[in-house]
Amino acid sequence: MVRIGFGWLLFWAAAVWSQEVPVEEITSGKPDGSVITVLIVDGQSNHNWRETTPVLKYNLEETGLFEVDVLTAPEKGRSWQGFQPDFGQYDAVVLNYNGNPWPDEVCQDLERYVAGGGGLVIYHSANNAFPQWSEYQKMIGVGAWQGRDERWGPRLYWENGQAILDATPGKAGKNSPQRIRAISLCEPNHPIVRGFPPRFMHQADELYEQLRGPAENVTILAGAAPDGSDGRRLEPVLMTIAYHQGRVFHITYGHAGTQCRSVAFIAPFVRGVQWAALGLVTIPVPPDMPAEERPFSRPINP
Repeated sequence: MVRIGFGWLLFWAAAVWSQEVPVEEITSGKPDGSVITVLIVDGQSNHNWRETTPVLKYNLEETGLFEVDVLTAPEKGRSWQGFQPDFGQYDAVVLNYNGNPWPDEVCQDLERYVAGGGGLVIYHSANNAFPQWSEYQKMIGVGAWQGRDERWGPRLYWENGQAILDATPGKAGKNSPQRIRAISLCEPNHPIVRGFPPRFMHQADELYEQLRGPAENVTILAGAAPDGSDGRRLEPVLMTIAYHQGRVFHITYGHAGTQCRSVAFIAPFVRGVQWAALGLVTIPVPPDMPAEERPFSRPINP
């Protein structure tokens, strides 16, 4: 029997009432009634993965639709022997990793997994990872820091209703101070964000800016305006990338555990993982999704 958290039962009840979503579509992860299997890979990062991984896992399992395993890579300086993820056992892989390069065979396994139709989710600082892995750059679309510059590809941002590729030379990556942010939809009809408010509010968080990369087959779902700007140019914060037959969901915010319990993080994250895994979204938008005119209403700690 699929477990459904009480809070999510309330959200689903509201969704069924307002959207007439069939009950069978929201009480199971997959059309056959089974759960969605997810692997989170962590173990090295310039961020506190020991704090964020349990929250990412909790967010998914709270819905009752996911079964989540965690694989922790060896610490820096340790042997990679025994680090052999079996990506093919899972419907989606979430990367909470930004550290030493993986062994070549593991990189190739991930490439084959995603290219063959697997789901990949790039969470926050994972877009800084593996700067020398060319296929990874294609999977994530755009990334930052770690020596990235115009050689990695153009800058990507949203302006005047369209995605812009900017080949101006310069380094990739800029980090703004943490503050409450308005996130604006760019592709409101995409399944991950369909039904979200046009502008929704996120708890105090940093904003990744000046992302660069191949930027191939990227759809910007939502963006946020850099500090001090006029708001016309948005940095991408939610994206999808098509990589051969696979689906990639890329979320750039969620710096720490507190930010990962913001409703504005939970909703796109769990829906994005489901989309990466299945190519569809049945998890409804929570009724307390914080729009500009609606204040935060849910405690941010689990």
